[in-house]
Amino acid sequence: MHSHLTSVGATVDHLLDELWQAKGTDLHLTVGLPPMLRVDGRLAPIPGARVLTAADTDALLDEVLSTEQRNAWEEKHEYDFSFSWRDQARIRGNAFTQRGLTAVALRMIPREIPSPDDLGIPEIVRDLALRHQGLILVTGPTGSGKSTTLASLIDLINSQRGAHIITIEDPIEYVHDHKLSAVNQREVGTDTDDFHDALRSVLREDPDVLLVGEMRDLESIQFALTAAETGHLVFATLHTNDTAQSLGRMIDVFPAEQQAQIRVQLAAALSCVVYQRLIPRVSGGMVAAYEVLTATSAVRNLIKEGKTHQLRNSLLTGTRDGMSTLEQSLSLLVQEGVVSEEEARARSIHPHDVISRPRVSAVGS
Repeated sequence: MHSHLTSVGATVDHLLDELWQAKGTDLHLTVGLPPMLRVDGRLAPIPGARVLTAADTDALLDEVLSTEQRNAWEEKHEYDFSFSWRDQARIRGNAFTQRGLTAVALRMIPREIPSPDDLGIPEIVRDLALRHQGLILVTGPTGSGKSTTLASLIDLINSQRGAHIITIEDPIEYVHDHKLSAVNQREVGTDTDDFHDALRSVLREDPDVLLVGEMRDLESIQFALTAAETGHLVFATLHTNDTAQSLGRMIDVFPAEQQAQIRVQLAAALSCVVYQRLIPRVSGGMVAAYEVLTATSAVRNLIKEGKTHQLRNSLLTGTRDGMSTLEQSLSLLVQEGVVSEEEARARSIHPHDVISRPRVSAVGS
């Protein structure tokens, strides 16, 4: 992941401006199609734009890469990069080849960090983020807003607590200014060659709060658990389809003989698991629905005993502990008229649990 300060060429600048004006998230440049914008989750061509040729996509990529980046791209034909655009946003880019032709995807990350209120982050998650220890897992598919939720929680800590916050990111998306906390953001590929090197040295840097990005393997999961156990607040992400599945998946990464010990560690370290999905609002734009599993003593016991498949029952009965299923969150959004029932059900593994009207209790009973 390689970032640099660049003045992008005029054509890319104009295309990014179109994306910004449309309040979109991604710009796709593919041979044989006009430039495409992703707005509210849907891809559509820029109105009136002409179809791109192979020479066009090469020229557009040329506008955003430095000389050394261009050399790296020539070598690999798959390349991640990022840059600042005007004073408005960070752009995260990926260039790749398809059928021998250059294609480019650019994602726009606004400079402003949304507040937990803007995002509707559940109260319990904010409370746990202000504690001094624990593991907070944010899970969900690609493009579900995990990075934004994490940035918002880091900003909350930064605004309320004098702490040393270290993030290890690939790439850096939101840029944090120092408020009450000191925030050091390390980008893999730029500030450190390797994710694991960064993890190994980070505890010597005296952090209070750690954001370790995606837990991809045994080493990163083990690190997150150990860091949370030794008195740090740790944020991490996983790609999974619900809260319970993510815990099972973390444990399954380890060899059978280590799993019992990992379950004990995870049960002790965990604060909460948040699973999120973005749903198009009826009024335009996107809104997040959240599933939240908090580490109550019942939940910790199920994790220790290897019964993560029973966690959904805890979720369904844990409302007073701040828990909610994705379906409860979706139901609320449907009942408030924020999202349509169709859109809500399409994003649920248990679509029948999405209820469009509040259940009315019988009068006088």
